[in-house]
Amino acid sequence: MNYILFDGDVRTALLPFTFTRPVADIRVGILTIREKWEDYLRYTTTTLTEEYLAAKYPMVEVENNVMINAAYLPNQEVVDLIKDLQPMQAVVYNEDIVAFYTQDSQDEVDFDEYELIACSSELIKIEHKWDIFQKNDAAIRADFARITEDRISEAIPKSVNVIAAENVFIEEGAKLEFVTLNASTGPIYIGKNAEIMEGSVIRGPFALCEEAQVKLATKIYGATTVGPHCRVGGEVSNSVMFGYTNKGHDGFLGNSVLGEWCNLGADTNNSNLKNNYSSVKLWSYETQSNEDTGLQFCGLMMGDHSKSGINTMFNTGTVVGVACSIFGGGFPKTFLPSFTWGGAGSSETYKVDKALETMKIVMARRHVELTPIDEEIMHNVAAETEIYRFQQQLKKY
Repeated sequence: MNYILFDGDVRTALLPFTFTRPVADIRVGILTIREKWEDYLRYTTTTLTEEYLAAKYPMVEVENNVMINAAYLPNQEVVDLIKDLQPMQAVVYNEDIVAFYTQDSQDEVDFDEYELIACSSELIKIEHKWDIFQKNDAAIRADFARITEDRISEAIPKSVNVIAAENVFIEEGAKLEFVTLNASTGPIYIGKNAEIMEGSVIRGPFALCEEAQVKLATKIYGATTVGPHCRVGGEVSNSVMFGYTNKGHDGFLGNSVLGEWCNLGADTNNSNLKNNYSSVKLWSYETQSNEDTGLQFCGLMMGDHSKSGINTMFNTGTVVGVACSIFGGGFPKTFLPSFTWGGAGSSETYKVDKALETMKIVMARRHVELTPIDEEIMHNVAAETEIYRFQQQLKKY
């Protein structure tokens, strides 16, 4: 069977992270959503996403296809139901379409003509950008159970102070000495060739993915995910870093999500709690206004390739777009459109060609190429977000 993950109606709600990737390639827990589905299905998936992303994330369609809503995280029951689907059948959860069988002869899909099969077990849906950190606890636990099932962890070094060692799993090549791991509050996963430096203190649930690094004397509270090839230091709580992102110095990051190739300068801090303890509002690309999250704790949402200078202060509920360079004293605005250059004092447009030059240098340091397809995606993001930069410029006058 051919399985296709589609963005569905949550793509706009998950901006800025979906400016540069399909919903399926968001990381929550240890794995990306795509990796979870492919592990359960034992099949490679392709993607139905925005047209400008299709060159990098193409869709392969054959005569018989099962379309899967990428906003949902898989479990065994829903996967079994999906594998058993026949033509003109769909799996639903709370009246929402999770997956459906389609054939290339179908011009349109009319679900009134479909047999609807209900999934009775609870499913996790990522439908708001804050869900990525808020539901990360459950996602780490689910991934940990599946990844470590019937496997034996590498030995925990004798210098490591560990609580609930049965909830710690260390992959081959990982390095850690003279650190404290408290897995009584949730599992701790340490990926292949990852490193935790001396003096670090970590409480689960926690995921340190392949080739990632925790710097000296770092303090991490769960539920936190440090994606592949990331660097993290300072104090971190309930946050997700997708991959190739650096927070290498002191400073606080809490209840936050950072995309790929971000860099937080030394002593960058974010607020995750308002002084009056009221619920936090976040910029919504859907409503073009601030949206009440209903959360008391909510920090920074930062899109791919964005950077902050030293001593940058992000206010509670700040949304930073793609390819921003934020610096200067004071608190920047709580919504910074993609390709913003500046900070609290003043800002201007970060020219796309200049941003691409920096991206190439940054990625080359990790032996990764910025491809022509990546460059075209960035040009599309810049064009799509021009209206937001224009509106902020108007507010100056």
